[in-house]
Amino acid sequence: MEILVLMLLLIIGGLVWYIKKRNEQEAALIARKIESSVELKRTMAMGLCYRFNFPKVKNEKQENVFEKSTNLFIKQVPFEFEEFVAEIMKIKYGGSVITTSKSGDFGVDFEQDREEGLYLGQAKAKKHDLDFSPIALVHSNMIKQGAQGGYVITTSDFTPSAKKYAENLNIELINGVDLVTYWLESMDSKVYELSEEFV
Repeated sequence: MEILVLMLLLIIGGLVWYIKKRNEQEAALIARKIESSVELKRTMAMGLCYRFNFPKVKNEKQENVFEKSTNLFIKQVPFEFEEFVAEIMKIKYGGSVITTSKSGDFGVDFEQDREEGLYLGQAKAKKHDLDFSPIALVHSNMIKQGAQGGYVITTSDFTPSAKKYAENLNIELINGVDLVTYWLESMDSKVYELSEEFV
C-alpha cells in the first residue's frame, strides 16, 4: 500500500512538474514573440490608451457611464492609468511608490523612492504626442523637491521639441512602446516570483 501511494505521489509530482515546465516554455515563447514585434507593442500601446480613456455616455439618469461594449474590454479612467504605471515603475526600478492626490498634484502623478533618491513621474494615457509641458512640470517639481530624476510616461510618443527639451534634465521619456516593454517585463517578474513559490 505504501509503495502504491509513493508511486502515485511520484506520478502526480512528475505530472505537475511537466505541466509547469510546459507552461513556462509556452509563456517564454509568447514573450519572445511579443518582444520581437514592435508592431504588436504599438497595438498594445493603442489598446492601453483606449482602456484608460474608455468612452463614456450619459444614461437615463444623466449619469456618466461607460459606453456599452463587450465584457471582454477593460474599461478604466485616466487616473487609474497613474496607478497602473506606478506599479510597473515599482517593479522596474524597485523602491516604494505612491500615487499623489488626483487634484492639486502640480503635475506629479506618482513619487518613487529608489535607492538613489526620489523620482517624480507623470503618466498620460493620450493618443496624441506630448509636447514639452509635462516635462517642464516634472522638472519644476524635481527642483522644488530635490528629486534625483523623473519620468514622463505616455501611451503615445513625444514631439521632437519635447525630446530636445528633456535633454540633460534627468527625465526619462517613456513612450507607448517602451511602456509596453516595461509592462511585459513586470509580468515576467511576477511569473518568476510565482514559479519560485512552487520550487
